[in-house]
Amino acid sequence: MINNCIEACHKTIIACNQCASACLLEKNINDMRYCIQLDMECAAICMATVQLLSLDSKRTKEICHLCTEFCMACAAECSTHDMEHCVRCSEACADCAEQCRILASAGVASAV
Repeated sequence: MINNCIEACHKTIIACNQCASACLLEKNINDMRYCIQLDMECAAICMATVQLLSLDSKRTKEICHLCTEFCMACAAECSTHDMEHCVRCSEACADCAEQCRILASAGVASAV
């Protein structure tokens, strides 16, 4: 369960970084500012989640709830754009949110 969450976070970090980079190249960059901001925030919280989960944190439930919120916000924003990088990012974020939700609800207190 924890490994699924860590893997989903890793995929989301990559998808968010790629999305933010690709958004910077879009012609309508002003329309992409919020997407870029959420991409960066989501990647950051996913990195923190991976670190805390791998440290056997006793705050798994809290960090997973927070990560879920960020991932859901990023997925929602990316889903409003039809570019392939936004579609991939939205899917990765939605999957990560689900894996974090599962882990948080399982009440797992420590890693592997």
